Amino acid sequence: MSVPHALLALLSEEPKHGLRLQSEFESRTGDVWPLNVGQVYTTLQRLERDGLVETDGDGDRSRKRYRITSDGGRELADWLRTPPDLVPPPRDELVIKVLVALEVPGTDVHEVIQIHRRHAVEVMQRYTQVKAAAAEDDVSLALVVDAELFRLEAIVRWLDAADVRLKRQPPTRPPAGSEPSPQPTPAEEVTQ
Repeated sequence: MSVPHALLALLSEEPKHGLRLQSEFESRTGDVWPLNVGQVYTTLQRLERDGLVETDGDGDRSRKRYRITSDGGRELADWLRTPPDLVPPPRDELVIKVLVALEVPGTDVHEVIQIHRRHAVEVMQRYTQVKAAAAEDDVSLALVVDAELFRLEAIVRWLDAADVRLKRQPPTRPPAGSEPSPQPTPAEEVTQ
């Protein structure tokens, strides 16, 4: 998430103080992404340095009101209309875990997949409960929860596909706890 651009969007409505920006950021994102007030002020300083926002005076940062500049408005419009870079794929810890589990002796990759699948389904159930309990007119929360549910659904689908693909592969290592049976030597084969 681009915090600088989210702050520019909030400032496009009217000038605001840092604490108000923090509060509005959290409420408009369904209170799912907490934002540290220090991060707000650090981001505002960078935006001001880059000419994207300006303040109405000097002094204590908590008393300053920030407003978006015309350059900031153009930056915001460009950001809103520019698709995020989706290539190469982001480093995904779950994908890395599955790939690593393939190579760890004694690890059942299918068990690893099922553990993470169950967890994703449990999290989906919690988000579904949040959505059901939310006020009907809380559009921000509904959008955030929908996005998270779709993301989790994609994870579950990927885990299912990975499990099927790996079950089709010949085993590369014996399962945990099983030792390969000793192969007879050529001399033993002759005497048998």
